[in-house]
Amino acid sequence: MASVVDLLPKEYGYVILVFVLYGFFNAWMAAQVGKARKKYKVFYPVLYALESENKDANLFNCVQRGHQNSLEMMPVFFALLLLGGLQYPVVAAGLGFVYIVGRYFYFNGYASGDPKKRMRGGFYALALLGLVGCTISLGVNLLRQ
Repeated sequence: MASVVDLLPKEYGYVILVFVLYGFFNAWMAAQVGKARKKYKVFYPVLYALESENKDANLFNCVQRGHQNSLEMMPVFFALLLLGGLQYPVVAAGLGFVYIVGRYFYFNGYASGDPKKRMRGGFYALALLGLVGCTISLGVNLLRQ
């Protein structure tokens, strides 16, 4: 009886490593939000600071929003990475790594307090489109069998 490992291409290991890397990256972003909470005095359970109550609300909210946006996109990224990687493991892992690098610049740009700077990492969207292509190709090829 074959195990799951026997059914996957050897290179799928790269996909798994990129998946785990994003987990560490997400933890790092969460830590940055935690530091910003202390620095700007925004305590739990408040998700976003109000400008009427906190002069640094915009600065905190930009850090929080950078992380929150990454969380919102995470399920889509994970699904496309894991599915597209079944047929194109090296390409998907490469695109996944580019996505993470883009998200890093996106987060840091946002966290600067100037939301326009988040677009420095906007190239992550191109990596995501590449993963969409890998996943569509997998679906089409499965239907052709």
